[in-house]
Amino acid sequence: MTLDDLAKVQQVGKPEISPDGKWIAYTLRHTDTEADKNVANLWMLSWDGTELIQLTYDTEGAGAPRWSPDGRYLAFTSGRPGKAKGTQVWVLDRRGGEARQLTGVKEDLEDYRWSPDSKQLLLTLQAKDEPEEPKNGKPVPPKPIVMDGYHFKQDVQGYLTDKHPHLFLFDIATAKTTRLIPNEEDRFEEHDAEWSPDGTQIAFTSRRELPDPTRTANSDVFVVDAKPGSTPRQLTTFKGPDEAPLAWSPDSKTIAFREAVTPGYSIYNQERLAVVPAAGGTVRILTTKLDRPVSAPVWTEDGTALLVTVTDDRNSYAERIPLAADAAPERLTQGPGDAAALASAKDHTALLWSTDGKLSEMYALEGSTLRALTHHNDALVASLELAPTQDLEAKTKDGNEVHSLLTMPVGYKPGTKAPMLLFIHGGPTAEDMHTFDLSRQLFAAHGYAVLNVNYRGSNGRGFAYSHAINADWGNKEVTDLLASVDAAVATGTIDADKMAIGGWSYGGILTDYTIASTTRFKAASSGAGMGNLLGLYGVDEYILQYDNEIGAPWKNPDLYIKLSYPFFHADRIKTPTLFMGGDQDFNVPVEGGEQMYEALKSVGTPAELIVYPGQFHGFTRPSFIRDRYTRWFGWYDRYLGLTPPAVSPAPAKTAAAAQ
Repeated sequence: MTLDDLAKVQQVGKPEISPDGKWIAYTLRHTDTEADKNVANLWMLSWDGTELIQLTYDTEGAGAPRWSPDGRYLAFTSGRPGKAKGTQVWVLDRRGGEARQLTGVKEDLEDYRWSPDSKQLLLTLQAKDEPEEPKNGKPVPPKPIVMDGYHFKQDVQGYLTDKHPHLFLFDIATAKTTRLIPNEEDRFEEHDAEWSPDGTQIAFTSRRELPDPTRTANSDVFVVDAKPGSTPRQLTTFKGPDEAPLAWSPDSKTIAFREAVTPGYSIYNQERLAVVPAAGGTVRILTTKLDRPVSAPVWTEDGTALLVTVTDDRNSYAERIPLAADAAPERLTQGPGDAAALASAKDHTALLWSTDGKLSEMYALEGSTLRALTHHNDALVASLELAPTQDLEAKTKDGNEVHSLLTMPVGYKPGTKAPMLLFIHGGPTAEDMHTFDLSRQLFAAHGYAVLNVNYRGSNGRGFAYSHAINADWGNKEVTDLLASVDAAVATGTIDADKMAIGGWSYGGILTDYTIASTTRFKAASSGAGMGNLLGLYGVDEYILQYDNEIGAPWKNPDLYIKLSYPFFHADRIKTPTLFMGGDQDFNVPVEGGEQMYEALKSVGTPAELIVYPGQFHGFTRPSFIRDRYTRWFGWYDRYLGLTPPAVSPAPAKTAAAAQ
């Protein structure tokens, strides 16, 4: 696999099954290399897989396809030119014709839902500051940004002002938009709204703990009558996150949601499946015996069970969880792989499925059998020589068993030893799985073995495993990483003198921690990382995590300095390190990399800094994504003394600057 293949990968979106169960709508995202952006368009596929139709050919993209309950229309969102600017809801008539713009809202459109009678839309809108029109042909300076909330910044969203999302009813016949709960305090945001199947009620989530809702992660589930002026009723009282997606039972009597394991804010929380009566009553947890997080709950047609995806050790799978307390859950997908984005209608269930050797595609789930529905990436995968991935286990000195994935280079010859890259996932509560991983395959094609470690803090091994690093960053994780490196070397396939390390986000943070603890790696790359926790307090988006996990710096200065040991012991770092980040990243701001870069420069350790203009925590510009790989390859090859493969990806043209 080469960098040219990145632009050939197509990303299949979440399935949306038509009310009659005969069709599936979805988005398909591709790379427009000329425009240097990713574009999604709408596609429609028959349930039997015999008919495939592209519905839009939009350079501005399309998203969030939703069928009208009467089956006559397919709505979607787009920022294409129309009677109103910005992202609006558009609709396609299944009888034919061009898409027409349905809404003309001035606010930011966060989400929408059809009413069960197909006569209204439920809109989630957030007011925005419109730039003033030029006066006398001269542009008007932008207004100052005013904030008074405790949590005041978020990646992608930017600075968080006093404008919050609220629910509105849009009447399709009159095009009139009316706020659903007009007497609510503006500081009470409303999210994740879902209409009950009988059309009488709307469920949503909201944080309403006073005096400042932004100071807490305590979100609850509410219901409100589906008519303007109604008063919402609070259904849950758990002092922690009660989370979306919300799912109404077919009889409109019960709402399924996800509830965290522990109260308060914790990045290590994992979500349990819960149900609550829509009329009010006791919350019941359906997964008390399952020490794993669940996602994407959807009801079965008969209302006796819910389908979810479960994050497990190096895999995720679909499972059927009965409502009856004495009934056992049933695992629906088998083998190594990654199940995601469940959808169900008319006793038809579809999901996305990926494996080590298969890019994510859509499948019908029939009983416990997967039937392929889409094949957008089949030709690409068939043309590639892929590297196999195997499980690897290690035992640490403190008795922890670490589970990892080891991918050998493409064309690896048994009996030889390969250079290895320890590539660390972020989160920390993410995990490396048996899924088609582009970075894994690209590095393997470039001649590297790739080690992916699910260190303590990762998902998929239970709450205690994730929570083990609470307020103790850079300790147990580094122990797990180095023990896994030892296990990889012990296989006899790895050249211990040619090893590199790198990662993004918490993977970049752990890179900093690791190179401050050992000199065994010849090169490192820390992307969107940081080594100075004090330096990012109030600068990143994690103020609630600081408060609930570490405390305030003026109360716990010693702990902050302890957790900032890469920066305060920068003189111990001898590994040449490449630092990277986006200048618009509010998640782990580029300042974290800048500080570590300056520290290494000060002590004479080779370092380079790459800042990518206009990029958030997750990069979106294809040329920058390609450039990042090119620089990774060049940096690691240089310091490991390796010669690039004969067919090497060409460097991209980029505006990123190395300082």
